[in-house]
Amino acid sequence: MPPHPLLDFSRTSSVSVEARLDRIGRIFAAFRSQDSGCVSYGVRLADGERWFVKEAVTRDARRSLDRARAFHQAVRHPAIVPQVHRIALRDGWAVVMPWRDGEVLYHPAVHGSADRTAPGSAMARFRALPLPLVVRAFERILSAHLAVEDSGHVAVDFYDGSLLYDFAARTMHLVDLDEYRPGPFVLEEERLPGSTRFMAPEEFVRGAAIDIRTTVFTLGRAARLLLDSGDRERAWRGGAARLAVVERAARAEPGQRFASVREFARAWRAAGGS
Repeated sequence: MPPHPLLDFSRTSSVSVEARLDRIGRIFAAFRSQDSGCVSYGVRLADGERWFVKEAVTRDARRSLDRARAFHQAVRHPAIVPQVHRIALRDGWAVVMPWRDGEVLYHPAVHGSADRTAPGSAMARFRALPLPLVVRAFERILSAHLAVEDSGHVAVDFYDGSLLYDFAARTMHLVDLDEYRPGPFVLEEERLPGSTRFMAPEEFVRGAAIDIRTTVFTLGRAARLLLDSGDRERAWRGGAARLAVVERAARAEPGQRFASVREFARAWRAAGGS
């Protein structure tokens, strides 16, 4: 079998990743202004295969991609877009993932914040979907985090920029989970990376324990924000029983939350049938 032009290519030092991709296919998308410290490309090969290639261009981004390799080796779930290959660069890595159709619900850009409430934005259109579709999308997120929990990992830097929704296929994908790590662990910095809208109080406290209850908080916040028709958390669409579950998941005191993602998932499903 002839070598694969991308997956059997493991090192480049003389040309840039972009130049190499131009040689083996056609770059049909480029993402150069993200705040992650990465530059990413969508590339179509001659046989029609489409791939997503992400290159770390800062020291922090290189550290994240190193961490992400261990996460993707440990966790498999249909919703989580996997890293399937790495390319060694002169001073870091680029990673290769299957291309998934869809739109990221929030684009974190270097130059300011996007407006989640703009009528044409992906988030506004997602929130306007019929409620069963939104619930199904969240439950796919929840299912993926059962696999995360089973692997012994905890969520870090999960937010709506990690959510890629395919409006045509009505399917949710999870991307850029590069900061997920084995847990529990003790926070050794002033704070963890992430969006304050999704982060638990302990993620801002040096010396705090970060464990699966932190992930429960993040998932509770995700549900609260995705099942609201606006951005001010005044128009919850999921019913009183589900809201009570979400509010417990996102309590400030870790001991008052659900003790695991699995316990949260059971309560969520029970509330949906009540």
